[in-house]
Amino acid sequence: MNPVEAAPGPAPQRRRPADGDSGHAITTLASREVYRNHWMRVREDEILRSNGVKGVYGVVEKHDSAIILPIDRGRVWLVEQFRYTIGERALELPQGGWEREIDDPEELARGELKEETGLEAARMTHLGELWIAYGFTRQKQHVFLATGLSETGKVPDAEEHDLILRSVPVAEFEEMMRSGQIRDNCTLSAWALYLLWKARQ
Repeated sequence: MNPVEAAPGPAPQRRRPADGDSGHAITTLASREVYRNHWMRVREDEILRSNGVKGVYGVVEKHDSAIILPIDRGRVWLVEQFRYTIGERALELPQGGWEREIDDPEELARGELKEETGLEAARMTHLGELWIAYGFTRQKQHVFLATGLSETGKVPDAEEHDLILRSVPVAEFEEMMRSGQIRDNCTLSAWALYLLWKARQ
C-alpha cells in the first residue's frame, strides 16, 4: 500500500471538552493523510495534550454504517462470514456501510438488510447511534430494529461471497452472546439498545 500525497495540515485547533468533562483537551498541531482507499482514510496527527506533552495520534476515518436487528416471530436473523482481521468465521447481526456519505440512515439499513439477508422490513425502528471504536476510528453506526419481515432474495457484493444466513430463537441468540460464540461488540451493543427500548414500550 503506497501512501498518497499528504494534504496540507489544518491550522491548530482545540478539541473542546463535552459538557461535564473535567476540562481535558487536545490541540491538533498538524495533520497528514497517510493512506486512502474506497473504504477508509487514515491520517496521522501531531498533537499537544493538555498536560503539555506532545504526541502522535493515528485516526481511521470511515463513513457511517448501520447494524440491523431483524426479529420476527421470536427469532433473530444472523449472518456468518469470514472476518479477515481475526482469521475466523464470525456470527453477527447484519451490518455494513457504503463507500460514500449517507443522507438517510434508514435507507442504508434497508439496503444492508436486503444485501446480506434478502429480507425486507415493513417497519424500521431507529434505536440509537454508536461510535464503533473511537479509540482509533471515527465511524458512527446507526442501530435499527427490523420487523414485519419478508423474503425478497439476497444481493451480496463481492466481499460477501461466503456469507451464510442463520435464523435462531431469541433465547439461543442470547446464549450465544453469553457463552462467547458471538463476540462482535456491535452486535452486543445493538442488543443492549434493543432491550432498553423494549423495556420502555
